[in-house]
Amino acid sequence: MDGLKINEVEALVGITKKNIRFYEAEGLLCPRRNSENGYRDYGEAEVEVLRRIKLMRKLGVPLDEIRQMLDGVHTVGDGMRRHLVTLERDQHNIQEAIRFCSGLTDCREKLESLDAAALLSKMELLEQEGTTFMDKQKQDTKRRRYAAPVAVTVLMALLMAGLIWLFLWAFETDPAGAPPLPLLALFIAIPAVVALGVIIALILRIREIGRGEEDDARQY
Repeated sequence: MDGLKINEVEALVGITKKNIRFYEAEGLLCPRRNSENGYRDYGEAEVEVLRRIKLMRKLGVPLDEIRQMLDGVHTVGDGMRRHLVTLERDQHNIQEAIRFCSGLTDCREKLESLDAAALLSKMELLEQEGTTFMDKQKQDTKRRRYAAPVAVTVLMALLMAGLIWLFLWAFETDPAGAPPLPLLALFIAIPAVVALGVIIALILRIREIGRGEEDDARQY
């Protein structure tokens, strides 16, 4: 199983092309280059490395630890023992968050009258003792990432629609001076294809942001 292209590896292993390229940039994967066309060629060795990376990432193992294991610096057992420390710390954080939330389940106040300052002070004391609470504020800005591609797509689609309308208006206004129908169809088809391509790119971009690939594939 040699000479695989990145699309084939993506389908075979279930890792996106962007993730694969990210792991290459991180030095975790070194596919050969085809001397004829310069494209990367993947073989069984690369596929197995990606499967091992996928396994470790699904367990939440950091990239640096995976690199140490791939390089043979750490065994799998070494890596798992180190990772268990992180998981146990995360478990402690979740348990503290559950305990904190449980203490608020009997709260009859509305949010507008809640003494947030006192509760935040209590959380800060717990954080000083080593607890880390989940902070979702970073995710609150994710919706802003959609604004730019959506705006560009809408503007481009409107521009292309305007060109199509202009061609049709010119043909209807002066049929005698208009170009032949095949040429007119080509003039209309070009902006239509551009608009369709921009819309498809927007859909792919939204899916990419939603999957978290915006953050250099670290959320895989």
